[in-house]
Amino acid sequence: MTELTAATIDRLDPRVATPAYDRSALQVGIVHFGVGGFHRAHQQVYLDAIAATGETGWGVCGVGLLPQDAAARDAAAAQDGLYTLTTNAPDGSQESRVIGTLIRYLYAPDDPAAVLHVLTAESTRIVTLTITEGGYGVDDATGEFDPHDELTLRDLAGANPPHSAFGYLTEALRLRRDRGIPPFTVVTCDNIQGNGHVAKKAVVAFARSRDSQLAEWIDAAVSFPCSMVDRITPAPTAQTSQAVHDAYGIDDRWALQSESFIQWVVEDDFPTGRPDLASVGVQVVPDVEPYELMKLRLLNASHQAMCYLGLLDGQTWVHDVSQDPVYVAFLRRYMDAEAMPTLQPVPGVDLPAYCDQLIERFAGEAVRDTLERLAVDGSDRLPKFVLPVLRHQLAVGGPIDCSVLVLAAWSRFLEGGLGENARTINDRRASQLLPLAAQERTRPGALLEFTPVFADLDGDQRFVTSYLAARAELASHGPRATMQAVLQNLAP
Repeated sequence: MTELTAATIDRLDPRVATPAYDRSALQVGIVHFGVGGFHRAHQQVYLDAIAATGETGWGVCGVGLLPQDAAARDAAAAQDGLYTLTTNAPDGSQESRVIGTLIRYLYAPDDPAAVLHVLTAESTRIVTLTITEGGYGVDDATGEFDPHDELTLRDLAGANPPHSAFGYLTEALRLRRDRGIPPFTVVTCDNIQGNGHVAKKAVVAFARSRDSQLAEWIDAAVSFPCSMVDRITPAPTAQTSQAVHDAYGIDDRWALQSESFIQWVVEDDFPTGRPDLASVGVQVVPDVEPYELMKLRLLNASHQAMCYLGLLDGQTWVHDVSQDPVYVAFLRRYMDAEAMPTLQPVPGVDLPAYCDQLIERFAGEAVRDTLERLAVDGSDRLPKFVLPVLRHQLAVGGPIDCSVLVLAAWSRFLEGGLGENARTINDRRASQLLPLAAQERTRPGALLEFTPVFADLDGDQRFVTSYLAARAELASHGPRATMQAVLQNLAP
């Protein structure tokens, strides 16, 4: 057995690829907030390839803000920022490699000054974020900054030093402005339509609460390019590390696995410079919107469709439902009839072929992705992934049955969080949602009054009628029979 550290990397099993560059030559050029599995399986992979080309100025300093990030701090310290990533292809083949571009990790509660120091260093030219879809505090219904998370509220109340991502970004930008240092570029890698615009809205609004002149400067001087990111990455477990140990004799507490597919599309708006992303496969484009709509409304929305229906059906694994003819037919009906007509042409992409590829990716057994992982924070994800499709089709009089069934399944899923043997509802708004889910039993449609998710949709009679019918069908006949009924009703 070999413990994974910088000192042992040359002694690893030769089947595991290791960094093809001198890690000691790397300098921090990027600071990343939210070093979770996705960031390590996605952005770090591209930067690892950049480092291998000889660009040494784009090492990463990770920053953790939340109590659960202390585990990442400890793992990064024990392993010098190294970890193994195993990728799984649809044909069952695997490849493992060690990623080496995370060269520093700071747990902000330990040393806030150190975080501000690296953010204000002239060498830091990009700050990236994976803080979840709900982490930006921009209300889906109003489009305004209305945060509810404890760290941001603490900073808005005047906390010093900062606690939240927006607190650190705003203070660091203030210091850079006052010292005459050009601002860094802020790139969000979260699944939000117009994610750069949303990030800018949040940072500028946060800054305005502190200093209106600073807010105006950020608005004018700081770049927030949009991006689209894609790689299915299950949450790592003890079994993930055990698999690396069994296959290669490597002791890696931070081991990670993902699918083999990877994509990053980013708007070319980096005033102070960026690595040569295109040289390692990143699509650097003038307009990300067609790509992000494609991904959000096809991949992410399909994840929402399968997770709630699948969990109600007693399923556990993404690959199982994605190999089931009923689920596959339902997902394709949603994609083809409801989602695809809402999309813009996507340069270089055949949309039906993209949908075929999605089903193939979902069905990969080696990835071991769970429906429970997809059923987190539905109140943040559904308004961003499914409801835009529903609203478009309502506006044009198009089909809505699949989208409505997904929402009805979510409401039935929430009902499962009630009572003695309640399932855990992993949603930041669970305390608000569950009472409304309980009222659905005696006052059907009560959940639709939750405006942070549905806004004014409870006033659309076609939608409400369809939702109530779908809920009743689910309650009487279950998800599988209800999907089959939808497919039969929509069949040409």
